[in-house]
Amino acid sequence: MMRLDRQTPTAAHWTEQQYAQALQSPGGSAGRIAMVAEMTLEVAPLESSKMEPDIALAGFLVAQHIAPEWELENIVVAPELRKKGIGARLLNELLAQASETNSLSVFLEVRESNFAARKLYDKAGFQPTGRRNSYYADPVEDALLYCRSLPNPFSH
Repeated sequence: MMRLDRQTPTAAHWTEQQYAQALQSPGGSAGRIAMVAEMTLEVAPLESSKMEPDIALAGFLVAQHIAPEWELENIVVAPELRKKGIGARLLNELLAQASETNSLSVFLEVRESNFAARKLYDKAGFQPTGRRNSYYADPVEDALLYCRSLPNPFSH
């Protein structure tokens, strides 16, 4: 996950410790989920011409549940695999799982210059809700806030 994170300039660029914490099972009402998208590659080892399957990480998503909301903390797709629906599938799976927890919404922040991610969020029904000035570093940039309401489990 860290290697894929480092290949992606628009990723959140977490530390190894932050990824380790995200993948641990915290107690209490807050919980995280990590989802991965994998792809199978056919690879020929150097000493053989026989092709063998190898699994590569195509993308991942990390989200945190603090009832009654979810926060999309990080979503990354391998640069060479973008625009193939991987990010949309990860995001749709998060929305489906969040709906099953009787939560009200999913929120996130995104770099203002990350037009590809913003397009993905727009297509998934997220609405812009605000801005955090100079939220990101390297380079300093504003974060745009987005939110997507989930179906109300108590409505008829």
